[in-house]
Amino acid sequence: MSSPKLSKRISTALINALSAGVVPRVGLEHIAVGREREVLALLEDLDNIAAGGAAFRFVVGRYGAGKSFTLQLLRNQAMEQGFVVADADLTPERRLAGSNGAGVATYRELMHNLATKSRPDGGALTIILERWIAGIQTQVAQETGKKPNDDGFDGHVEAKIREVVTDVADLVNGFEFANVIIAYWSGYRTDDDSKKTAALRWLRGEFPTKTEARAALGVRVIIDDETWYDYIKLFARFVSDIGYKGLLIILDEAIHLYKINTAIARQNNYDKLLAMFNDAMQGRVSFLGTVIGGTPQLLEDPRRGLYSDPAWQRRTAKSRFVTVGTEDVSGPAIWLEPLGKDDLLGLLQRLSEIHAAHHDSKPRLTERELHDFLGAVTNRVGAETLITPGEVVRDFMGLLNVLQQHPQMTLNQLMQSHTFQPSKVQNSPAIEETNEFAEFTV
Repeated sequence: MSSPKLSKRISTALINALSAGVVPRVGLEHIAVGREREVLALLEDLDNIAAGGAAFRFVVGRYGAGKSFTLQLLRNQAMEQGFVVADADLTPERRLAGSNGAGVATYRELMHNLATKSRPDGGALTIILERWIAGIQTQVAQETGKKPNDDGFDGHVEAKIREVVTDVADLVNGFEFANVIIAYWSGYRTDDDSKKTAALRWLRGEFPTKTEARAALGVRVIIDDETWYDYIKLFARFVSDIGYKGLLIILDEAIHLYKINTAIARQNNYDKLLAMFNDAMQGRVSFLGTVIGGTPQLLEDPRRGLYSDPAWQRRTAKSRFVTVGTEDVSGPAIWLEPLGKDDLLGLLQRLSEIHAAHHDSKPRLTERELHDFLGAVTNRVGAETLITPGEVVRDFMGLLNVLQQHPQMTLNQLMQSHTFQPSKVQNSPAIEETNEFAEFTV
């Protein structure tokens, strides 16, 4: 197999991220193996969203099983297809429901990370609005023959802008949302940076009080803990109206909802999640996809997890006909099962070639040595079912780095060394919640 053709920027990002045990934001397609059915199911969701529908999915797996990888791969695919994408990690400070700004903090993080194909690193709100306005100006110029400085040109542009915002004005809180979009256009037209900035602050949920928002924009409401999800739905409709295929929001590390100590606060978050789920399943929202990344404890723990709520258990429980090898990827929860040895071997092969290409050298390890390494990792009691891609990848990247820095050494020497210790198998929820990756000591 020839070395993957990818830029130094991509190979650097891949090697740095994987060596540190984190999921890279770019280049994932070069190392994607073994999740074809799951990814195809999620891509079908994108087709449904683009057609005016909605989708809601859980991606469930142990730490290191590939949840974040799958979510980032979906994120990149969605942007490539013309979606607006927003992602955020839930934390003790960022929840779905809560007082003291815990809910709106999640919204702010989503808007901060708002991304498109032309702005994949986030911060795309301004460029979305300004490209839309510029596109309308071009359209008006073509249709009327007028130039931007001609009398009546701005009136034609504003009329087309109002056509779009009228579509969202009838939705919950849509009137205020529409007024803020118009305020941004007004600031854009008159080069009033303060008005544009105020409109952006409002759209990002950054106004702390209604009084301040009213003074700056003349609107009587702000985005807060209670209403933030209503504005996600509004924004989904808005971006579809201005030429994007829809909005995809990705919320990872949902285990932090499970970790909320207060039962009432935890249930409030589960109820908010249920409302989001029902909106998508019952067709009450359009052009919006929601994907939640979580561990099995989040769903299956009967005391603190979603299964503690009968409504959630009915919606997410596995079919009794599902077994290993016959997984169902059509339901609301996609469970990431362990990768097979062939998939893991293919992954090691790709990583070896990427690492070698990055360092302008040839792969150090033969196919036989890749088998030997994988055997050393997996031939342990319980490892066949408990080993995760995250464990294998970080260990392997560390090994490649050592071999690159010490070219006189061989894999056999490292494996026979007393300092070579296989990863500890994570076999308890407590360990899973605190250690995302096990490590080799090399």
